[in-house]
Amino acid sequence: MSRLTLDGLGKRYGTAVAVDGVSLDIAQGELVVLLGPSGCGKTTTLRMIAGFVEASAGDVRLDGQSVLGLPPHRRDMGLVFQSYALFPHLTVARNIAFGLEMRGMARPACDARVAEMLRLTRLGALADRLPRQLSGGQQQRVALARALAIQPRVLLLDEPLSNLDAALRAEVGREIRLLQRESGLTTVMVTHDQDEAMAMADRLVVMRDGRVQQAGTQEDLYERPATPFVAGFIGRSNMVPGVLGADGGFSSGGAVLHLAGRYGAAGPGTLALRPERLSLAPPGSGYVDGVVELATYLGAVREHLVRLGHDLRVVVRDPTAAPGRLHPPGEPVALSWDLSAERLFNAQDAPLLPLPPGSNRETVYGRGEGALAGHPRLAIAESLHFATSNASAERPPHPDPLPEGEGADRSTHHD
Repeated sequence: MSRLTLDGLGKRYGTAVAVDGVSLDIAQGELVVLLGPSGCGKTTTLRMIAGFVEASAGDVRLDGQSVLGLPPHRRDMGLVFQSYALFPHLTVARNIAFGLEMRGMARPACDARVAEMLRLTRLGALADRLPRQLSGGQQQRVALARALAIQPRVLLLDEPLSNLDAALRAEVGREIRLLQRESGLTTVMVTHDQDEAMAMADRLVVMRDGRVQQAGTQEDLYERPATPFVAGFIGRSNMVPGVLGADGGFSSGGAVLHLAGRYGAAGPGTLALRPERLSLAPPGSGYVDGVVELATYLGAVREHLVRLGHDLRVVVRDPTAAPGRLHPPGEPVALSWDLSAERLFNAQDAPLLPLPPGSNRETVYGRGEGALAGHPRLAIAESLHFATSNASAERPPHPDPLPEGEGADRSTHHD
């Protein structure tokens, strides 16, 4: 096991910036997933770690020692490719042994190591088969066994599950995670699939346009997204652009949403609402009224598409295990939610925190008077030149659930 450090790692192709100053400290035995859409720089970052792409800036260190000057075969890293890259003319056992043979390992030791890898990956019965005689999941396990056989200091996984169907992807993902934990290998994985990343990682690193947007645990990124992009990319969110008024109402698409929290700033921004934390209530009893446009039964959840105003639609999801029903299209409803369900960002994509109960803007943003004066995230909001108000309008009390048989209740579901 080794500690992997990326220090200001960057890659330019002419004037195009593919990776811009990525810095990470990955602990021994940690599995970190680089996550983001196509073109965000995650695969380029992985290939710079492996040595297949030359870095334009920064450093890659293993246990404090730079490896940038070393060729890939001397960095002591195992890489599992997206396409598996198995030798089609070699058996499973010979594929696993390839790296050991290239290192000149003695035959008895090589055979023993291959046998251990076959046992670890449950491929013993397939040792004499060729890759074309294997399923996709079996081929992936062979590629993983080959990477582990050389006992690398760091394991690199380049979208290892993308060629598998959904059911097999989940199964192989669990196997990789168990193998990684059993071996205690420091691991960096790349994927664009957020569910895959959430299931496998010790820590997530969300990238966009070559930069790290946010790094942290699954709970950190889901509950406390640093930007609207992270809020929309990790989990599912209704991303609502609009304007926060001085009275506390958030206007968007012809609708005014009365928020669960009070905020010490006003101006354009983005409201993120998690579908599974919204509830349907009788008209007039929630934070905003709307009309159901679509209702869908999805097995584990019921999903409603609700139109608010003339040009805003949000998705509401609630578990079918909880009391409730499908609301037919055209039925008037109201939406309600708890404070934990909403995340508000200003025009510069900085998060805004709700004010504590009983406080106003002066006590929060004043020069040392309030308990939260100088709070870093509140200081961000202070610098954005939003119009302000001394007090926010009273919020409606949290609505009661729809009665049984009359509508869905307020039960929420957390992924």
